Amino acid sequence: MVLAVSVTGQDLAMIVAIIILLLIATYLAVAETALTRMGKAKAQALVEDDRRGAGKLLGLVAHPERFLNPVLLVVLVCQLVQATLTGIVASRLFGPLGVAVATFFNVVVVFVFAEAAPKTWAIQHPERAALLASGPVSAMVAFWPLRILSRALIGLTNWILPGKGLKEGPFVSEEELLALADVAVEEEVLEAEERKLIEQIIEFGDTVVREVMVPRPDMIGVPQDFRVADAMEVVLLNGYSRLPVFGADADDIVGLVYAKDLMRAERDSQSDTLISALVRPAHFIPETKRAAELLPEMQAQQFHMAIVVDEYGGTAGLVTLEDLIEELIGEIVDEFDREEPMLEPLPGGGVRVNARMPIGEVNDLLHADLPEGDWDTIGGLMFHLLGHIPHESETVESDGHVLRAERVQGRRIGRVRITPRDTAREPE
Repeated sequence: MVLAVSVTGQDLAMIVAIIILLLIATYLAVAETALTRMGKAKAQALVEDDRRGAGKLLGLVAHPERFLNPVLLVVLVCQLVQATLTGIVASRLFGPLGVAVATFFNVVVVFVFAEAAPKTWAIQHPERAALLASGPVSAMVAFWPLRILSRALIGLTNWILPGKGLKEGPFVSEEELLALADVAVEEEVLEAEERKLIEQIIEFGDTVVREVMVPRPDMIGVPQDFRVADAMEVVLLNGYSRLPVFGADADDIVGLVYAKDLMRAERDSQSDTLISALVRPAHFIPETKRAAELLPEMQAQQFHMAIVVDEYGGTAGLVTLEDLIEELIGEIVDEFDREEPMLEPLPGGGVRVNARMPIGEVNDLLHADLPEGDWDTIGGLMFHLLGHIPHESETVESDGHVLRAERVQGRRIGRVRITPRDTAREPE
């Protein structure tokens, strides 16, 4: 049986329209893939290299929400109109077989040549594809009827599905940024130390002063009725350059006294002078203040120590510029530091940690899931789990680990031993 195919002028016009629509959809598939994979930093580098079209490319990737919706809308229109025209032409040319022919064409041919092939090419040549797409896509975004229509449809979507919607475009999470850094380390673009610094900077943005401060029990201060010679002895004994000065008690911080002022007074034969005459004003901050906000504040106002107060106005502790820097780059140990290590691996499994060690750091090091809550440290977790002040060697279990209070000083836990439950045993 011979199938007679008769092509009219109208059919030929629709075939030409189908080809044009497929070419537009193919080009926009390249543009969508290339532009969404192009980062702002890479676009800026292309601008600095004076690449043609890089300026428009930077404008697009800086605000992806402006081009993404119009591009997707045009792609959808092209594909729908093309599929409709293909069905009409196939039905007129092949009769009952037209539906099968149109389906094969739209599923196989369009997928291969208008989706898979162009997007694969864009992934393989991201810079070239992005620069090629920047000009026409910029013109399309500037076409106000298309821009208004796409915004109206997005507004309708947000009305039907209430929520935040797409207001600022695609977001990059901290996990994605760290994953990108991991890839850069694998490709030897970044050093492992640089990747670690990036992670610490990200965590620094979420850190509050309460997590890095020296708590009130560890504060070294002097009463305001101390003589210069007495205060100087405290400075020499502890190796500090400045000390908080309190009045009636530790909640009544009246200011700070500087070692250089004490030395100057001693040199001028004022050893018996009360330090209240040398007190300088102190900066007071809430314990919930973000460390990332305090650091530039210290730099701008040129102070190195701040007194941390709780929600009731009492003294919670103090924080220094060194504490904030250590949160970024790790512990800084000088000749005056005599602190025990924060973490000490033990033979046979388990670790011994300082009770002040943050829960998050312990979870990262042990790959554990110890609970976090209103407490910040391992010591705070033990207080929460036990409900009372522990005695030395008292234990409690959490997340498959046994926590043992190895040192208790008064009402305070000093050291905690953490051992997996299946290997926990009495210390020898």
